[in-house]
Amino acid sequence: MVQVITYTRMRERSRAQKLARQTHGSAGYDLANGTAERIPIHPGKHVVVRTGIRIDIPSGYEAQIRSRSGLAAKNGIMVLNSPGTIDSDYQGEVCVILYNGGSDLFWVEPGARIAQMVINKLPDVELTEVVTGDLFMEESER
Repeated sequence: MVQVITYTRMRERSRAQKLARQTHGSAGYDLANGTAERIPIHPGKHVVVRTGIRIDIPSGYEAQIRSRSGLAAKNGIMVLNSPGTIDSDYQGEVCVILYNGGSDLFWVEPGARIAQMVINKLPDVELTEVVTGDLFMEESER
């Protein structure tokens, strides 16, 4: 059964791109710079890039924001908190924290693909604390 997830392109973000996979076998949906501005990322610095997208993640799912391998390999540009997580109760705009690990100034062009978003179903788990006599357990040897 296919899970339908809705999203909206925010009107105030004129460059917001339609979410799409580049190929049939792609795991992620491309996210792009949704602003009309060129955004500089200096070496060793990070910026928050707005996508102009809001997504309605259903309960029991998450969206992970990941680096694009081409940007990382060619320019040292990566998602700083990779993978970033969008929880089902988040209702704001999807933003991407990009970090420049390269040695050159990098410009994020309007509409440029900057990251990928992968949707995951979460397992239904319950964590239960196990109380032992010693609250500070010794590390076991392997």
